[in-house]
Amino acid sequence: MAGASSASSCSSMAASGAACCSLAHHRRPRRMAMTQSRRRRIPICCCSCSSSSMCGGGYDSSSSLSSLSPLPQFPLPVPVPASRGGGGGPLRVFSGSANPLLAQEIACYLGMELGKIKIKRFADGEIYVQLQESVRGCDVFLVQPTCPPANENLMELLIMIDACRRASAKNITAVIPYFGYARADRKMQGRESIAAKLVANLITEAGAHRVLACDLHSGQSIGYFDIPVDHVYGQPVILDYLASKTICPSDVVVVSPDVGGVARARAFAKKLSDAPLAIVDKRRHGHNQAEVVNLIGDVRGKVAVMVDDMIDTAGTISKGAELLHKEGARAVYACSTHAVFSPPALDRLSSGLFQEVIITNTVPVVQHHNFPQLTVLSVANLLGETIWRVHDDCSVSSIFQ
Repeated sequence: MAGASSASSCSSMAASGAACCSLAHHRRPRRMAMTQSRRRRIPICCCSCSSSSMCGGGYDSSSSLSSLSPLPQFPLPVPVPASRGGGGGPLRVFSGSANPLLAQEIACYLGMELGKIKIKRFADGEIYVQLQESVRGCDVFLVQPTCPPANENLMELLIMIDACRRASAKNITAVIPYFGYARADRKMQGRESIAAKLVANLITEAGAHRVLACDLHSGQSIGYFDIPVDHVYGQPVILDYLASKTICPSDVVVVSPDVGGVARARAFAKKLSDAPLAIVDKRRHGHNQAEVVNLIGDVRGKVAVMVDDMIDTAGTISKGAELLHKEGARAVYACSTHAVFSPPALDRLSSGLFQEVIITNTVPVVQHHNFPQLTVLSVANLLGETIWRVHDDCSVSSIFQ
C-alpha cells in the first residue's frame, strides 16, 4: 500500500479507562459466583453521559412500577486482574471506530483501559489495522457494532479479528452490540441471498472463536454460526428505566408493532408487572414500507408501550402509534434496543406521536439526531458484566433469569 495509497485518516483507540473508576487500586475476586445477597445493585446509566467518571444514573428506582420481576444485580465495577481469569489468558478489550464511546464505558465498568489499536483508511477506502500492544496468549474482546455504514464497519471488524489471530491471541470474541444484516435471515422470494448466514461465515473464517451479540433480530441467526454465540438481551436496561416512571401498572399495555414481535412483547409484558398485551396487525408491501391494518387488544385510556428490537425508518412503529391514538390510547411510549434511524425516522419520531422514545446506545446516536422525546440508555454495564463472565467461565444466561 505504500506509494499507491495515501492515508486519509487515522484514529488511535487508546483510552484512559483507568481514570474512570475510583476503585482502581482494588483487585477484583477471580470468581464472581457470589451469592445474590452479597451483591450491590448498580444503576444502569440512562443519561447517556460521555464523562470519564462513573455516572450515578439519571433516575430514581422507586416508582409505582417497582413490582417488576427481579432484574440483573451487577457487581461493583472494580478492576479485573490482567493476569487472571478462567483459563483464557489475560483480558484485553479493543474498540473499533463504530462506537468507541460504548467501548470506553465497557472498559470503565471492567476497571481497565482499552487496548491500544491503530485504525486508518487509505485514500482508496481500504482499511488498515495495527494492534499497538501484544495480545499473545490473551483473551481478546473486540467491540464493534456493524451499524451504518454497515459494510465499512463489518470489514473493519473482520480485519481486527484477523490482526488478533495473526498476533497469536488465545481467544477472540467479537462483541457486536448491533448485528447488521440480521434481517436478511431467510429467503422471502426466489433467488435471494441469506446475508445473515454469509456474515456469520465471514466472522468465523476471519478467526473469531466466539460472538457476543445484543438483541438479534431473530433467534435463528444464532444457528448460522459454527462458533459459540452469547445472546445478550437489552430488556433489563429498558425495564429498569421504566420502573422509574410514575405510571400506574394497571394503566400499562405492552404493544407489539407486528405479529413477528409478539414473543418479544409477551416476555417484556410479563416482566412489566404482567401487563396486558396488544398487537398491531400490518401488511408489508415492500422493503421499509408498512401498512397498518388493525389492532388486536384494548388500549383505550391506557398507556401503550410499544416494544421492538430496532427502529430503522420508524415506519412500522409510527403507523402503529397513529393507530393506538385512534383507538384511544392516553399516551404512547416507544422502546427499542437498536436505533438505526434511517431517514425519515427522525421526522416521524419527533412528530408528537410519542410521549417518549426510549433506546439504547448499541448504535451511536449523533448529536444532530437528538430530539426532545428521545432518551438514550447505556448497555455498557450489561455488556461489561457479560464480557467478564465469558472471560471467567461463568454463566451468562443467569443474568436474565
